[in-house]
Amino acid sequence: MSERVDVLIVGGGLVGASLAIALQRLGRTVLLLEATAAGALPAVFDQRNLSFAAATVNALTALGVMQKLASPPGPITRIHISRAGDFGRVQLAAADYGRPWFGQVVMARDFGNALEARLQELPGVQRQRPARFLGLGEVVDGHRQVRVQDGRGEHIVLARLVVGADGTASGVRAALDIGVDEHDFQQTLFVARVRSQRAPDGTAWERLTDTGPTALLPRGDRHFGVVHGVARADADAVMALDEAGWLQRLQAAIGWRAGRLLQSGERSAYPLRQVLSKALVGERAVLLGNAAQTIHPLGAQGFNLGLRDALTLAELLEAPGDAGGDALLQAYVQRREEDRSQTIAFSGGLARLTSNAAPLLRPLRSVGLLATQATSVQSMLVGGAMGFRGEVPRLCRGEVA
Repeated sequence: MSERVDVLIVGGGLVGASLAIALQRLGRTVLLLEATAAGALPAVFDQRNLSFAAATVNALTALGVMQKLASPPGPITRIHISRAGDFGRVQLAAADYGRPWFGQVVMARDFGNALEARLQELPGVQRQRPARFLGLGEVVDGHRQVRVQDGRGEHIVLARLVVGADGTASGVRAALDIGVDEHDFQQTLFVARVRSQRAPDGTAWERLTDTGPTALLPRGDRHFGVVHGVARADADAVMALDEAGWLQRLQAAIGWRAGRLLQSGERSAYPLRQVLSKALVGERAVLLGNAAQTIHPLGAQGFNLGLRDALTLAELLEAPGDAGGDALLQAYVQRREEDRSQTIAFSGGLARLTSNAAPLLRPLRSVGLLATQATSVQSMLVGGAMGFRGEVPRLCRGEVA
């Protein structure tokens, strides 16, 4: 007999694990398919610094995940944005909006360990690991056949709903024969931890250039998380720099806003591409997170958007009924439309505009930065950056799970 579950989640990364935690209280049978073995973390939980929007912090606190972090997150209380060569800047303070902070900075590895600790407290979540998704079969008696490879060999799992939370190169998306729209920004993003002459004071500094953004994010360990965008053609040379050369490059990009940069940890590099799925759902299947949309990190919206995908789905699954029925899937698409489209437009549009070196665009960019200082524009920008776009899931609004 094939195993039968209500929801099969393919991918145990940030979004997939968060969804499993959100679903465990609903009384539905959930199976989490993870590529990594027990005791190991997926590669996505590396040294990257994740900027959690306020809505994300609300939700992960309600789900009992933030409480599992080994080190305190770094609150973002102020945001300062400028662009090299243009006049004008954007300065935002959370206190002006009656908030203690806009969001919090968490190291991806620490977050991965927190998710794992929370999952281990929830025996209702079934986990197969290491396991590999091989493909989809027919729909039989209201269940989608899923071919799985694990320690027992190849076998079939029957799921009312298959969730593809398996990243940018999604196997579930390919099995559903759903295409993508791609845009290569021809940039590579470097990430690292740096220590500066001045300890973080809650300010996130972002400097925009023709080759991408450079940002210093305030961590909770008296270090900054740095992200530094470079032209793809220069990536190998930047990776080859020694620590002194790397710090000199960062200093030139970000200026002296945080004082002299003194020390850097190991750096990692990621090519920047936008990959948008042409559909979010298939027969008894749905795509979440990077499988649905991989976006430019400018504005730090990627994981935050993916988590809202997961929490919206979990909210819809609270109602009794078929977990993978057409009505539920269409309701999901409708509820995610406004948030998804606006976030993609904001992230991609800002990346294209700020990295375009055309001299004729310089006045437009400067006017745009100055206009963003207007109260009405700022309010819309802040609301979106904090994760409050469209029909916001209840957990993101701070309601208890």
